[in-house]
Amino acid sequence: MTATAPVPVQPGRHAAGPDAAAGTTGAPATGTPGQQPLMTHRQILLVIYGLMAGMFLSSLGQTVFGTAIRTIGDDLHGLDQQAWVTTAYLITSTIATPIYGKLSDIFGRRPLYIFGIVVFILGAVLSSMSTSMLMLAAFRAVQGIGAGALMSLPLAIMGDILAPRERAKYQGYFLAVFGISSVIGPLIGGLLAGSSEILWITGWRWVLLINVPIGVAALIMVIVFLHLPKVHGTGDKPKVDWWGATAVIVTLVPLLLVAEQGRTWGWGSPAAIASYVIGALGLVALLLIESKMGDAAIIPLKLFRSGTFSMATVIGFLVGFAMFGAMLTIPLYLQIVVGLTPTESGFATLPLVGGLMIASITSGQIVARVGRYRIFPVIGTFLVSAGYVVLTFMTIDKPLWFLMIGMFLIGLGLGSVMQSLTLASQGSVEARDMGVATSSATFFRQIGGTLGTAVLLSVLFSVMPNNILTATANRADLKPALSAALDPAVASKPANQGAIDKIWAPITTPLQQSVQSQLDDASAQAKQAADQAVTQQVTAAVQQQVAAGAVPAAAAQTVIDQQVAAATPAAESTALEAVADKAHASVQDGTVSVDWSDASQRSYWVDELTPALAEKIDDGASSDSSATSTNDTSFLTGADSRLTRPFMAGFNASSVTIYWVGLGVILLAFVLTWFFRVPPLRQRSALQEQHDAANGSASSSSSDEASPEAELEARAGLAAAEAGSFTGPMTGSTPTQRR
Repeated sequence: MTATAPVPVQPGRHAAGPDAAAGTTGAPATGTPGQQPLMTHRQILLVIYGLMAGMFLSSLGQTVFGTAIRTIGDDLHGLDQQAWVTTAYLITSTIATPIYGKLSDIFGRRPLYIFGIVVFILGAVLSSMSTSMLMLAAFRAVQGIGAGALMSLPLAIMGDILAPRERAKYQGYFLAVFGISSVIGPLIGGLLAGSSEILWITGWRWVLLINVPIGVAALIMVIVFLHLPKVHGTGDKPKVDWWGATAVIVTLVPLLLVAEQGRTWGWGSPAAIASYVIGALGLVALLLIESKMGDAAIIPLKLFRSGTFSMATVIGFLVGFAMFGAMLTIPLYLQIVVGLTPTESGFATLPLVGGLMIASITSGQIVARVGRYRIFPVIGTFLVSAGYVVLTFMTIDKPLWFLMIGMFLIGLGLGSVMQSLTLASQGSVEARDMGVATSSATFFRQIGGTLGTAVLLSVLFSVMPNNILTATANRADLKPALSAALDPAVASKPANQGAIDKIWAPITTPLQQSVQSQLDDASAQAKQAADQAVTQQVTAAVQQQVAAGAVPAAAAQTVIDQQVAAATPAAESTALEAVADKAHASVQDGTVSVDWSDASQRSYWVDELTPALAEKIDDGASSDSSATSTNDTSFLTGADSRLTRPFMAGFNASSVTIYWVGLGVILLAFVLTWFFRVPPLRQRSALQEQHDAANGSASSSSSDEASPEAELEARAGLAAAEAGSFTGPMTGSTPTQRR
């Protein structure tokens, strides 16, 4: 079958070139029986190839960069400013998402998708030239503007060209790209960041520059393959909601900033309060502007008249919160607690990626076969909840496979729920609103993810100092850790130097000084007692000699002084030895001190010091050192496990805390899915619907007139579906929103 010729085009809508329409063959991919499809199967595959190229660019850009951030921060002397780099990218990509969705409804998907790739490449080049972390943050913000198109428009384009049941069959292609980039991204990032120089350019800069050749290849594929059919339009002059876009920026930027920086600023600080006020004013302005703009709004409020869209948005927000929280903190856990390298941690997250791919492909095939998807949000949120439950039982002694079970369950759940939420959002609006509905749903999911990232990281690093103190005060771990820290052979190793300086030096140095002070006092008292005893003994002996006439009375004092001076060293030495024996110490150069390299002496003092030290730590006396150590975790690499165990136990406890938070959020989503009524799947793609509407839906009308019984049966079925149970899986549905 040959492709249909293009139909008249809406002003500003993208066009399919002759090369994309002529001479292609394949099975029809869209349309209904009796209608000729707008696109053949081959044309659809070519479009998907172009979308996959852009998705691969965006996904790889994230996974490659994530493994190199520590190296970048060290080289630019600003590891503590890392949050700005992450926040800048998230803010711009999140804000750009609804803007791209609305503009693509007006000007077409293809030109904006190409624009997004170009901006992404430009941002990568500029970022590679950064000389400071703040400069890198600014250029990553530019890259985020391009990423907004790469993350939102593919879903809208898929909704355009494929009916929902067919769309599910192609989901595996995209997930394969995501899985491949998730696997090779950390590996490439680790290799490039670990290289000091490649072609006279610092290794980590290639982490950003690698986006250029990949981006150019993606750009060529999109230009060649991404051609969409033309459709009729109303001929009205398109309106761009620039004021709405500005209000979105004013609303989100201060709120995302305070979510990310509130822990540093203080949640009640002037900067935080100013962010709250500006964000609230921006939200009020956004609602007023969008209400006035009507259909031209960047986030049309009419979308929320649909209970399905509103519920899908709320669930998507909660799922995004839990998803980003897990995907961000699990790699940290793998590197800090399990001790994996960035590259190894990337491979260790394969169960999450694998579960995501398996569930998405399986659910997509099921939807394609049976045409129902009501059950998948319920199953998905349940599986994510189960995965979080597993994570809440994590300890530093649990094997890696235990953590992988939790990751796999979370991946299965996300793969089950994400696609169904998109289908519900797209099915609840008219075909011409497909782009803005898809981007709005993506926008709110990203907002959930961005807030989840900021909030969970804030919780993580807020509770970590106290958790580290609690873990350090655990006597079962404190004794071996203190013994290792006091052992010169352990402390002198270069690999342990960071842990000694960051955690133990602030503790052991005062302890050693206190012990030495006690020994000095005991030595002084012993020497004084020995001197007095010698003086008394010598004096008594000389007096006897004077009485016997052996020593002249006039020379008695001189004899006493001489004999005391001669006997004192031996007496003092004997006294010091006694002190040393009692104190489990040694006498060195006339001074009693602990030989910390002696295992028996060290063990005695560790047993003596541990109870008081544990109480002191419980009281928070060493909180400054523990809080400081959370700013940098590079000291954990290669260090003695006895030294790092309290820190890792504290980090584990902190991670479990945020897993409980994530569990609470996803459980709320799980409850809401039981009240989630989904619309029936469309039988045609959005472009086919627009094409039919533009041509008066002649063929559809003829079919309906010819089959009144079929129409009556369809309406009865829809009415029955609408009356379905709120809680029974796959029974509740809502009709597509109409004006």
